[in-house]
Amino acid sequence: MEVPLWLALLVVGYLGIKLIRPPAWLIAVLLLGGFLLADSVLAPAIDTFVK
Repeated sequence: MEVPLWLALLVVGYLGIKLIRPPAWLIAVLLLGGFLLADSVLAPAIDTFVK
């Protein structure tokens, strides 16, 4: 069974928000920070670190 990545992330994010209940500003900072880092000069360095 293959599950699309976007669906898996959506389910994990929904469960994380429902179970852990982080503050809204923390969610916004993580989403915005991840979006900005993915398009920065640091992206190749992060990519090698993650892999």
